[in-house]
Amino acid sequence: MITEVSKDNALPDRDSKIEISPIHFVNKKNVIENYPNNFEEIYLGLGCFWGAERLFWNLPDVYITSVGYGGGYTKNPTYQDICSGQTGHAELVKIVFESNESIFKKILKVFWENHDPTQGNRQGNDIGTQYRSCIYVKNNNYYDIAIDLLEKYQEILKKNNFQNSITTEVKMNQIFYYAEDYHQQYLAKNPNGYCGISGIGFALEI
Repeated sequence: MITEVSKDNALPDRDSKIEISPIHFVNKKNVIENYPNNFEEIYLGLGCFWGAERLFWNLPDVYITSVGYGGGYTKNPTYQDICSGQTGHAELVKIVFESNESIFKKILKVFWENHDPTQGNRQGNDIGTQYRSCIYVKNNNYYDIAIDLLEKYQEILKKNNFQNSITTEVKMNQIFYYAEDYHQQYLAKNPNGYCGISGIGFALEI
């Protein structure tokens, strides 16, 4: 049974943040800072973040990626904290891209088509609130676009007689905490590692 977490029953905050290597293992850019001024961040949850991050670092319009935790309560959580299910956070991919509606929609197209957004607090065999489907943005316009594409994808599912409704959480201005260094670009460091990415076979037209 999955227990919903609130601020009152979440694990306590940690004083120290997780330190990671500043250099992306794949594209060698700085993960943490020095983004161009016209670039934007989005945080996406679509199950285990190892396979999810690889989806996005391979996109030509993505500047850089990293993985971490967000959408919950505990400050500076560790992976062990997340696995307890008592932080309220989801596993997330942080995606930095040039601020452009067309690019943003392409990123969300990959998001919708590479997981099952109807499973609630799980993806396949990965069960827990940390595996929920979510979209966290910092821009009001992108929030509206995300909601619009959610509704369009729900219509695609309905037209194809897919019975379940989308459970994806869309929120503004969630805090992102970097995951431990060994999780960053995990499948580049461990090519035979667990991926866990699987769509449900419907394409979103944008």
